[in-house]
Parts: sequence; structure tokens; C-alpha cells
Amino acid sequence: MRLLAALLLTLGAICMTTPASAQMYDPRYPVCMHVYGELLGERMDCIFTSLQQCQATMAGNPATCLVNPFYAPRSGRPDRPER
Repeated sequence: MRLLAALLLTLGAICMTTPASAQMYDPRYPVCMHVYGELLGERMDCIFTSLQQCQATMAGNPATCLVNPFYAPRSGRPDRPER
């Protein structure tokens, strides 16, 4: 009986945990779309180059477009090896 109770308690604890998530903001893109709701799942998609592009994608979905606070623009010139 104790084993069954311990098993049920452990199983309940495992079911209530949430998976770990990686970094939410991709520093390569200046605009993110925060998707929310149970139907589509809670997530942050940082794959947009403009607010207009994000807004066109989110049309009709429970989402919000926002500026990526971790955006790190790349320099205009390609990297060259030191001489």
C-alpha cells in the first residue's frame, strides 16, 4: 500500500512539471511574436525582420508582436582574418 501511494505521488509530481525551455529570444532577429493560449501553446518566435512581417503572420491568432530586447545587429562588413 505504501509503495502504491509513493508511486502515485511520484507520478503526480512528474505530470505537474513543465519542460525546461531554451533561450526565448534569438539575437539574430529584431522582432519577436509572443504566441499565447492553450490551443497554439505558449511560445516566443523571434524570426521576423520587421513589425509588419510579424503582424501579417499573427493575423487571426492569439499573439503579440514586440521588439526583441536582445537583438544584436551584425556588422555590415564580413569578418576578415587578421594579417
